[in-house]
Amino acid sequence: MAAVTHVCTVDYIAQMLGEDAELLEAIIYNDDNRTYDEIEELRDLIRDARITTKIRHEFLDYFVDSGELVATIEAQPPR
Repeated sequence: MAAVTHVCTVDYIAQMLGEDAELLEAIIYNDDNRTYDEIEELRDLIRDARITTKIRHEFLDYFVDSGELVATIEAQPPR
């Protein structure tokens, strides 16, 4: 395994990806997350979750425990 050469904050990554920081935190801290918290994997995971409304709902149900956060994310316009 490669050595860690730099670290970014969740807020910085959220800003880079144009995503909600709370959503990224929910994904990162989920015990079933297998992305190893790499920025590219997070971006791809979220992009794939937007393929259909059904997939988006399943994604949010799986990763996000907070109903309030789900409502916030659902209120955002589709991309």
